[in-house]
Amino acid sequence: MSSAKPGDKLDRLGVAVLGCGVVGSQVVRLLLEQETDLAARVGAPVELRGVAVRRLDAPRDVDVPAELLTTDAAGLAARDDIDLVVEVIGGIEPARSLILTALESGASVVTANKALLAEDGPTLYEAAEKAGRDLYYEAAVAGAIPILRPLRESLAGDKVTRVIGIVNGTTNYILDKMDALGSGFEEALAEAQELGYAEADPTADIEGFDAAAKAAILASLAFHSRVTASDVHREGITDVTAGDVASAKAMGCVVKLLAIAELNGDAVSVRVHPAMIPRSHPLASVRGAYNAVFVESDAAGQLMFYGPGAGGSPTASAVLGDLVTVARHRIQDTRGAGESAYADRAVLPMGETLTRYHVAIDVDDRAGVLASVATAFAQHDVSIQTVRQEGRGEDAQLVVVSHEATDAQLSATVEELRGMDIVRDVTSVMRVEGAE
Repeated sequence: MSSAKPGDKLDRLGVAVLGCGVVGSQVVRLLLEQETDLAARVGAPVELRGVAVRRLDAPRDVDVPAELLTTDAAGLAARDDIDLVVEVIGGIEPARSLILTALESGASVVTANKALLAEDGPTLYEAAEKAGRDLYYEAAVAGAIPILRPLRESLAGDKVTRVIGIVNGTTNYILDKMDALGSGFEEALAEAQELGYAEADPTADIEGFDAAAKAAILASLAFHSRVTASDVHREGITDVTAGDVASAKAMGCVVKLLAIAELNGDAVSVRVHPAMIPRSHPLASVRGAYNAVFVESDAAGQLMFYGPGAGGSPTASAVLGDLVTVARHRIQDTRGAGESAYADRAVLPMGETLTRYHVAIDVDDRAGVLASVATAFAQHDVSIQTVRQEGRGEDAQLVVVSHEATDAQLSATVEELRGMDIVRDVTSVMRVEGAE
């Protein structure tokens, strides 16, 4: 149990790091290399007093003094000389138990654990509140990009209406290559894996799980409501084809995997899916493995945050930023902003969310086809923005872009099209974001 209690002022701060992988090793490196500068920024010495690892003899990217290493993460989190715990293990357990142990033992916590925050953030927030300690997690979303603190603090006096972003570097790299080179999905994925932008098992990235966790955190902060990963409608990019990307180009658009959270009346909608956006939109120019988040609010208007969204050093930068802030609070015996969930807004099901669709339809090339397709849209109260025909004869294809309607209306329209005698196949269905 930490010997320092709320109300006690410290003349130095003991730090423990749980995990020494890609991010943890860089956190340790910065703590050791910048010890003097950190002390000046915080107002008191910041001392690394322990690093929890799975194996003492594992190779590491940083030379950690042997006396700091331990395999007893729980014991380290509960030590009475630890005032601040940095959790960079990831996953749900044992990370959740370790964070709760640290808070219950009187330590403040900095974490980069998006999966845990998106699944069970309220448990952690409540534990921090009960303990009178900070829980900071800037590094959980978009790596080095400062986006969570602006939402939690800088825009606390404003009304955020929409957050839309590219928050997964792996999928952005893949889609960027498909757009720039005309590559197919599998080819672009293989290149991303070869260059280290994608894991050997890329499921969490390409199926949208990673982005969905981040979307839940962004929505919770932006709209002062509890949103979990299970509330987020999620689609990945595995079905995006070179044809989809080419069709987007023909419309002056680019395909991106977007995390979108927006106010819809008294409720919020939160979704992750691939979408076409105009090349004039600021997010369209985000290339490679970079991330960007676009925020719209009543008073501030439109804001964009851009930078490297992953990697050991960029993520460690965000962790150290939180560490300095939390350390200052501990030295001064203050606390930062806690959870704000007063609005308690409901999360709309995807079917009630307003979207636009791009639909490519292989059709019979004969009189009356366009009228029949238009009728199918009209029967579901979906207005058509544009329609064009490509090819003739057996190669005839209609490309329809709708005006905004509910996702349920648009899905029903697509299902009806698939059942029509004049339709050979609906070859592409993709949502469209950005200005009409």
